[in-house]
Amino acid sequence: MFIETRGNDGQKDTKVEFSYAIMNPSASFGGLYVPENLPKIDLEFLQLATKKNYKEITLDILELFNIDIEKSVLKEAVSLYDNFDNNTPVPLVQIKNDLFVNELYHGPTRAFKDMALQPFGHILSHVAQKQNQDYLILAATSGDTGPATLDTFANKKNIKVACLYPDGGTSDVQRLQMVTEKGKNLKVIGIEGNFDDAQNALKTLLASESFAQELEKQNIKLSAANSVNFGRIIFQIIYHVFAYVSLLKQNRLSLGEKFYQIVPSGNFGNALGAYYAKKMGLPIEKILIASNINNILTDLITKGQYDLRNRELLMTTSPAMDILISSNVERVLFDKYGATRCKEMMEELKNKQFYQLSNGELEELQKDFSAVYCDDTYAKQTIKEFANENYIMDPHTATCLKAYDKLREKNIPSVLCSTAEWTKFAPTMLNAINEDNKKYTDKVALKGISESLHVKIPESINALFEKEILHNKVIDRKEIQKEILEFIK
Repeated sequence: MFIETRGNDGQKDTKVEFSYAIMNPSASFGGLYVPENLPKIDLEFLQLATKKNYKEITLDILELFNIDIEKSVLKEAVSLYDNFDNNTPVPLVQIKNDLFVNELYHGPTRAFKDMALQPFGHILSHVAQKQNQDYLILAATSGDTGPATLDTFANKKNIKVACLYPDGGTSDVQRLQMVTEKGKNLKVIGIEGNFDDAQNALKTLLASESFAQELEKQNIKLSAANSVNFGRIIFQIIYHVFAYVSLLKQNRLSLGEKFYQIVPSGNFGNALGAYYAKKMGLPIEKILIASNINNILTDLITKGQYDLRNRELLMTTSPAMDILISSNVERVLFDKYGATRCKEMMEELKNKQFYQLSNGELEELQKDFSAVYCDDTYAKQTIKEFANENYIMDPHTATCLKAYDKLREKNIPSVLCSTAEWTKFAPTMLNAINEDNKKYTDKVALKGISESLHVKIPESINALFEKEILHNKVIDRKEIQKEILEFIK
């Protein structure tokens, strides 16, 4: 069963099933749904998992959660991993003696969001059809959630999607992946603003009674594809478990030995997946958080402060981390300190733009997390250094090397989450390789990287530049509700 991070308002049920939580992700007081209890993963489970593939391990973990989705539907959902590059959708690649990269970007849109959204999209569409109910799925994106959401829901029955992205706040490739999508049930909207503005608009619409009433007139219900939806998070637990299983298979550690999990963090969903995996029994020593100069999470984890006062979002070469309000931090706060304190902190953040952990609360947070941040120069130098050693990593992955260098306290293996393929950030990649600051188009940069590093560009990326742009509207934030209502009519 699922419960609410900010307590119950007396209007909603105090406990709901998984299918309800994913179709109605906004909980009481604007909170989020979380599992009442986490299942346990023991050493026997991990030992048996070494004989299984990714799909089998995924089904085993979903079974442990005992969610109210038929096993046949779950099997169909995970079969979508067959469409990824390799038989193993998540290769674990060694790049230093004790450092391994969990490559999470081998799906159709070349980013880690496919790992959750491919199966989640199938499940959500199934529930909508079973209910014989039409749904509007909202998505706000800093660049990767949007393409993955649109891909998984294109032409699905009983589903319409409205996807918000910050105009100028994504790479050209990410934008093209969205604005060229053909599905008749899809609407892509550029907004004047940044990702936080897009995400705030999404949360406001999810919680808006008047918007829900307008949808009801069309017999449409509302859900979301962002990681505010636990349907995303449940699949983000699994690849952390699989990384450990891969280390066991490669004889890099013995059963029960611990490892560091390093995460480049924007909206904290990846980090939350690792935290839940650790609580379930995965032998994670600590979760090391890497941020860019929008280092709000570093301040929280090192100082116990979440402070938005006099703080502006800074645009960087790792745009998926250009976020100041990280939604999934709330689920950790709830787990650590309970619903009353969580609600208090979320209200302080909304009303005062600030909350402060007590010394005891900070100590509790630091049992599981350490954090550091780096600037664009560090990331570019890291990209070049590894390219010289024949490993190509995107700018978000590169930030993780700062965590690897600065935060480890023990000489044990480290696994780094690589969240996107280099093709999505080609101009930054070419700047790093050439050590220049020229303004390259994505098309020129892709060719330059491909030729200089002898690496193939996936056909799906090349094809984007020839596709017709179907969604070209950029609007003021105040117009979002009106634009979406016109779309569903």
